[in-house]
Amino acid sequence: MRKIVSLITAVIISCGFTVHSYCSVRNIPRDNYPRPQFERREWKNLNGEWSYVFDFARSGMDRKLFESKGFDKKIMVPFCPQSKLSGVGYRDFISGMWYHRIITVPDSWKGRKILLHFQAVDYFAGVYVDGRCVAEHWGGSTPFSADISAYADGKNHDLVVRVEDDERGNNIPRGKQSSDYYSSGCSYTRTTGIWQTVWMESVSNYGLSGVYIKPDPDQGRFVADPSFYALYRGEKLRVTVYDGKKKVCVRTIDASDASSVILPVRNAKLWSPESPFLYDFVFEAMDSSGKIIDSVRSYSGMRKVSIIGNRIYLNNEPYYLRLVLEQGFYPDGIWTAPSDAAMKHDIELALLAGFNGARLHQKVFDERFLYWADKLGYLVWDEFPNWGADVNYVETETNFLPEWTDVVKRDRNHPSIIAWTPFNETWEMPSDKERAKQARRIIRDVYKVTHDLDYRPVNDASGLYHVVTDLWTVHNYEQDPEKLSALLSGKDGRLFMQDPKREADYNGQPYLIDEYGGLRWIKGQKFSEKSWGYGRPPRSPEEFYLRLEKLTDAILGAKHVCGYCYTQFTDVEQEQNGIYNYDRSEKFDMKRIHDIFAKTPEGYSNSSK
Repeated sequence: MRKIVSLITAVIISCGFTVHSYCSVRNIPRDNYPRPQFERREWKNLNGEWSYVFDFARSGMDRKLFESKGFDKKIMVPFCPQSKLSGVGYRDFISGMWYHRIITVPDSWKGRKILLHFQAVDYFAGVYVDGRCVAEHWGGSTPFSADISAYADGKNHDLVVRVEDDERGNNIPRGKQSSDYYSSGCSYTRTTGIWQTVWMESVSNYGLSGVYIKPDPDQGRFVADPSFYALYRGEKLRVTVYDGKKKVCVRTIDASDASSVILPVRNAKLWSPESPFLYDFVFEAMDSSGKIIDSVRSYSGMRKVSIIGNRIYLNNEPYYLRLVLEQGFYPDGIWTAPSDAAMKHDIELALLAGFNGARLHQKVFDERFLYWADKLGYLVWDEFPNWGADVNYVETETNFLPEWTDVVKRDRNHPSIIAWTPFNETWEMPSDKERAKQARRIIRDVYKVTHDLDYRPVNDASGLYHVVTDLWTVHNYEQDPEKLSALLSGKDGRLFMQDPKREADYNGQPYLIDEYGGLRWIKGQKFSEKSWGYGRPPRSPEEFYLRLEKLTDAILGAKHVCGYCYTQFTDVEQEQNGIYNYDRSEKFDMKRIHDIFAKTPEGYSNSSK
């Protein structure tokens, strides 16, 4: 196992990356196409050096900073100012800041729709070109765009971005970003401002604005629902499905937002972690003469996720989930992965540890991470960074629901995603009846909207409190394997009702321990004197392996449990309970770790052989 990890590391080094910083040797950081499931050829990456100024008093509008021609300080986009890779490394609270750079839209793009894209800006963003506001966006985790077609003249233009971030409020989702000055407990260094790629693309005015691809293996077909920026009489849409270079299906329909394209695939190859086969798609909008006016490349996997009884099924077979909690923090990039290779490497390391997927915890991960999950066969629970947005307040729904809707729409084409988790640990309902009612309403509304948007199971809130849910998830950090086994037996009556204040009663859903373990182990990289993990730290590596295996075996031996999620993939700052160090280096004998997490109970399609 160690030889395999070393080989992967050697390949990364040979490609121009260092083992733990993963910084690209090219001038533009993060220069891969940021939206791999909806890819066009004509695009321009705007990452790189920008200028900036902090605006702690938020007086920038009064001072007309939106008309700026540049600021004094420099920052490397898309890395947040708190990170080392940004070149700033400012760790105190940042209530406001402004960015500036010059952009030039090629003359050749004139007459087309020119879209300026921001993959993520935390939290509020106002976008200005030559002093004119072209977009405003609320939400720190989702992409948004501005139409800047008026500036396609080959000249230089001033692009200014205004950012506001209330990092101590209780109505704005912030996930695991610390609301205290120092990182503490399970809250870590904050992220403010631009933290994912900024880019431009040229699009036909009558081009595709999106496509929702639904796999249907039972009927041997894909169903694609397209949408367009605008339509004109006689416009057609041609969809071609490829198995490698071989065409397996071609369909042409009248272009319409109301139409679905049925794409039959004979003897379809199924997607699974054991065989993550992907079909390639080409969507071509054509005018009445047959001329292609827009072309988009995409992909999908033929797979089915369903619930039958108290089991999760993948492709009509019961499938056991061996997940790891992954928080997506990096020592040098914070919320932003240093490179595409770093995201791929994370998944490779998790697979080498024996896991078949991850609960992506309290963060909306980069689309390119999901791309690698699709490619490598890594199951994913998509989760929203709800912490900071108190469900007991009505204002929370205003900030939460639109952004969560955008998350589901952004990610729902990825075959690796098998469940949605909008909330984590919503804690107890307050004693105030009206506020408690409001909290239940928000959770119910989010559950309903998620199902309106997609077919996959919804875990309303991971652990502690359920209102309406397709999956019954429990957090249990008991460190004594015998006690954990007794708890999971249900003999004390606490199996499904650990908290008598729960709104929902267990109704036969799949039961998962989606947080357990968290054993502290520090190997040469103590982050602070307040470093911690769950329970008493093992006194030796051997004690660590024995406790880890017995805890995992206790879960595997519980017949009603159909999966688990171990805490966690890597150390994150002071929370040092990862399978790997924060910099992704090894802490353990990975063969022994793999042997523990690769075990699966009998009766599942992925059972251990």
